[in-house]
Amino acid sequence: MAIQYQEQHRIFAIHTNNSSYVFGINERERLQHLYWGGPIGIEDCIPLLELKGHSSFDAEVEGEVEEYSFWGGVSYTEPSLKVRMSDGVRDLSVRYAGHEILKQNGKDTLVITLKDEVYPLVTQLVYQVIPEYDLIERSAKITNTGDQDIILESTQSAAWTIPYLQDYRLTHVTGKWSGEFQLRNTRLTEGKKVLESRRGFTDGHANPWFAIDDGLATESVGQVWFGALAWSGNWKIAAEKTPFNHVRVTGGINDFDHEWVLSSGEIFETPVFLGGLSTQGFGGMSRQLHQYQYDYVLPRSETRKVLYNSWEATYFDVNAQDQTALAERAAKMGVELFVVDDGWFGQRNNDRAGLGDWNVNKEKFPNGLGELIDKVHGLDMKFGIWVEPESVNPDSDLYRTHPDWVYHFKTRERTELRNQLLLNISKPEVKQYIIDFMTELLGNHEIKFIKWDMNRTITEPGMKNHPLNRQKEVWVRHVQSLYDIWAELRIKFPHVEFETCAGGGSRIDLGIFRYADQAWPSDNTDAFDRLSIQEGFSYTYAPRMMTCWVTESPTGMNHRNVSLKYRFHSAMMGTLGIGSNLNEWSADQIEQSAEYIRQYKGIRHLVQFGKQYRLSELRDKGVTAVQYSDATGCDNVVFAFLHSQKLGEPLPRLRLNNLQPDKTYMIEGLEGNFSGRSLMNIGVVLPLRGDFDSLMYRIREHI
Repeated sequence: MAIQYQEQHRIFAIHTNNSSYVFGINERERLQHLYWGGPIGIEDCIPLLELKGHSSFDAEVEGEVEEYSFWGGVSYTEPSLKVRMSDGVRDLSVRYAGHEILKQNGKDTLVITLKDEVYPLVTQLVYQVIPEYDLIERSAKITNTGDQDIILESTQSAAWTIPYLQDYRLTHVTGKWSGEFQLRNTRLTEGKKVLESRRGFTDGHANPWFAIDDGLATESVGQVWFGALAWSGNWKIAAEKTPFNHVRVTGGINDFDHEWVLSSGEIFETPVFLGGLSTQGFGGMSRQLHQYQYDYVLPRSETRKVLYNSWEATYFDVNAQDQTALAERAAKMGVELFVVDDGWFGQRNNDRAGLGDWNVNKEKFPNGLGELIDKVHGLDMKFGIWVEPESVNPDSDLYRTHPDWVYHFKTRERTELRNQLLLNISKPEVKQYIIDFMTELLGNHEIKFIKWDMNRTITEPGMKNHPLNRQKEVWVRHVQSLYDIWAELRIKFPHVEFETCAGGGSRIDLGIFRYADQAWPSDNTDAFDRLSIQEGFSYTYAPRMMTCWVTESPTGMNHRNVSLKYRFHSAMMGTLGIGSNLNEWSADQIEQSAEYIRQYKGIRHLVQFGKQYRLSELRDKGVTAVQYSDATGCDNVVFAFLHSQKLGEPLPRLRLNNLQPDKTYMIEGLEGNFSGRSLMNIGVVLPLRGDFDSLMYRIREHI
């Protein structure tokens, strides 16, 4: 059984295919974490369930490994739940009150109930098991069973206790606009390392994901403990190491500027905090997460289409004639989805006006969008369009009519970022406005794809007409309303695919992916820069969920020149898109691109549905290489990129992964046959030369 409870010693065990997660009820009636590692039995953990003390200053050391930490008593570590009672008491004294083992949404589920000894506060800890991927989904439900309001000051989803290791290395990502998902690692010493967002969305400066190992794990070897939070607003993950060598990672909604008024009978549910253990290094971790997303998170499993987006070709200068010309050229290349970006609505001739007025601009589209959509369909492509529903320009009819619909403090200037303000979408009338115009847009036009952008952080977070004692709920209510809007639209228009975008990759997390089919990871489309962005993305998120564009060279970002081949190879490692101005491309460029798109269509089942292996052994030689493989290892594709050749040295062979040792393989473009054993142990030659060179190998079983 995935979930066991041993009554005599009051110990719970959650078993996955390759791990066990164990905790028990100690003498203080609190949940004490005992073990997280390779498979064991409950009886093995019985000696671990004991109280520990060091001095009067550290009287309850076992509290440092409490399964869900309630702030109160002698607890000084990062709390999982911190509240303020109606009489001013800010202390929790919570005890175990029962549990239930059941099936929910097809998953084995453990629900543990804990109650405060005096106050009417009930906390339920929920564990849902994904045994095939060695994952556990954790969340908490907090209920007020009394008559008076209770203020929730910190509501974390879970606390993950990491077992004793010789050393603790934390791996995470950081970034900024145009430089998201940059991998970092640091040694954890006593104290706290905090990863967080305070900007109102997931954020590109950090991402709600972590991994911890002993400092020795590699891409393919070693144990890695990891977690990812499913929340698209302010979040916090705190990795804390105590002087007693306990390491615990607590994560959930950020407690910065946060309070939630829990009224009588109300329930507050935290987002899911997923945790897992990989026994095959960081690569194994990523494959577990990718398959979990495909099977349990994403709203659909369709193959992602090759898309063209008009943004970098026309910017705001959008009109029916030029878009039609672009569509005709895109169709010649084999594009399957044509997307019109910003500039099609209102007085949207630049980024200073029109945002919020979601009526088709009659000067640009005198016959409406339908004319262009029909032409796109006649070219055998689907049609998509860009929207940014949460923001508004002050120079818009919407803002002039409803200036109080935006977040603001009445005594403060309304800060404009990108000439925009942010709508308070938790207001019922604002939420309904968005649902209504999106319903009209999608209901009256045959649209297959929505690129949902969000280029505005939350500032001056005042909510007009919202109770003063509930103003700090803004950060949570915005996300809840966003999820409500997307959920309703997906029900109304199940055929429409949605892409999440926020100033690049600032809204990418397991929460938004319950509604979004794919994500825009960065506004930086430089093919070389994208290699590191895409690598960091792949540590947590699956390739099918990542949109990658081929754009001009040199790019405006770095003024770096790279070949068309290199640009396509870089973009073929996710969902392929084109973003160049095709009206300025030569017939030869169109023809070459058509061939690369044909190649991508032949291998995208491997990229979008297969297993990904980051082949990192030649990184010191300036080589980035990634392999995508089917379930059996009989069909594979490898992309390899050389940054720059040094001293005329040839590259060592690249060793592959996940092949069948005794089977024979063919490599397109190379003579002869190769055994799986030789390709994995001796490797394949990489004839890469010069600067910014690339190749793609299709490697299939020879039958």
